[in-house]
Amino acid sequence: MSTVVQLRQGRRAQPRPARLALLGTGTVGSAFVERYARLAEQGVALPEVAWLCNSRTQVGGGDDLHAALAQARAAARRRAGFPPWAEGESPKPGDIIVDATASETVADWHPEWLTRGVHVVTANKLGTGGDLGRALSIGDARAIGGRYGDSATVGAGLPLLRSLRALIDGGDRIHAIEGVLSGSLAWLFSHHDGSQPFSALVRQASAAGYTEPDPRVDLSGEDVRRKLLILARAAGIALPAHEVVVESLVPDVLARAAGADVDQALAALDDTLEARRAEAAANGDRLCFVGRFDADGARVGLRALPVGHPLCAGNGTDNRVAIHSDRYSAQPLVIQGPGAGAEVTAAALLDDVLAITHAQVV
Repeated sequence: MSTVVQLRQGRRAQPRPARLALLGTGTVGSAFVERYARLAEQGVALPEVAWLCNSRTQVGGGDDLHAALAQARAAARRRAGFPPWAEGESPKPGDIIVDATASETVADWHPEWLTRGVHVVTANKLGTGGDLGRALSIGDARAIGGRYGDSATVGAGLPLLRSLRALIDGGDRIHAIEGVLSGSLAWLFSHHDGSQPFSALVRQASAAGYTEPDPRVDLSGEDVRRKLLILARAAGIALPAHEVVVESLVPDVLARAAGADVDQALAALDDTLEARRAEAAANGDRLCFVGRFDADGARVGLRALPVGHPLCAGNGTDNRVAIHSDRYSAQPLVIQGPGAGAEVTAAALLDDVLAITHAQVV
């Protein structure tokens, strides 16, 4: 082959630089901007943030991401309609969309974007942890289109989904997965020693940013159910959401409370959870909020576990996941690490962005 032909083919093979769209300017989106700016200052090569969007507006990223973030966050609320992040010029094949929302509407777009060859990096658990049909569509689309970075959806970037998929690709069979999958609930029950009411701990966790703005979202077990669905589906089990049995910690009086009355209604948690803690302690056990699936089904709820159980080993907001398989039959593979906080979630998102951009360059 002549040198001229080689040069022409080389020029044709050069990809267009990827651009990035950040959807979501809340806690995680803001932490993403902060970490992106720090990495850029350190000289890390990152795709340009061309769009920064929330449910109210869409702005260009530009050279000053902090100013763009402030502009987006200050935008006036608008009437319901077509989401602003879908207006104007849309991402093209090779671009990357970072979904830092918890939006069902945005999750519905994941298969479409992937099919177009647009990469999706997400912390939104509704993509593969919600409706089964949507999860299957994402699986089909990622097989033929863009790459899907989902390490932030479970374990805030722990090498959990990657390890699980590597086991399956290597021919291992998964028999069960169980885990403490909520960093906020892990923190609550690791601190629940009877020295103060459980409701006081919920307030502390909320002030530290470990819980959702409405802590009932965490206490209901819905977040853990979504993460368990993501793990099951990554293991090749097409588990419908309605087949996961969930034990909510939210009593009726708290569930019915208006938003302004939630803080006062938290006291309804105290007597029941203190009684369960005392009973577990008397038996030498520890309370953990666990999600598990196996051949007998899938369930989420509070369990009293022996203190030597693998899921009792962590502290603080640690997520702990035990994988039981052919390879790990005598004792499970346990993966553990911090599982709550906007910073670790933003780091996981950027890790996936960098993995995709590196793969495109290579």
